[in-house]
Amino acid sequence: MDVFTGFTALYIFMLAGFVGYEVISKVPVILHTPLMSGSNFVHGIVLVGAMVAMGHAEGTLELTIGFIGVALAAGNAVGGYVVTERMLDMFKSSKG
Repeated sequence: MDVFTGFTALYIFMLAGFVGYEVISKVPVILHTPLMSGSNFVHGIVLVGAMVAMGHAEGTLELTIGFIGVALAAGNAVGGYVVTERMLDMFKSSKG
């Protein structure tokens, strides 16, 4: 991997993190849960991307980083659906 390619990838990652933080920090608190619930499909796309990246890994370090990425993406996707289920349970009637 070329050094400049690595620096470019790091720059894009840092820029995406900063922009993501700034965008999320401007969202009103009341909209956080519905927006997260609506973006569960994005977590699934991230999981698929992590699996594809791990499939192209060649060294032990790349495989380790890929595995960590897959594990974190899977946890993020599952957690999003768990929170959505809990949110939807709040709207169910208590009649038994």
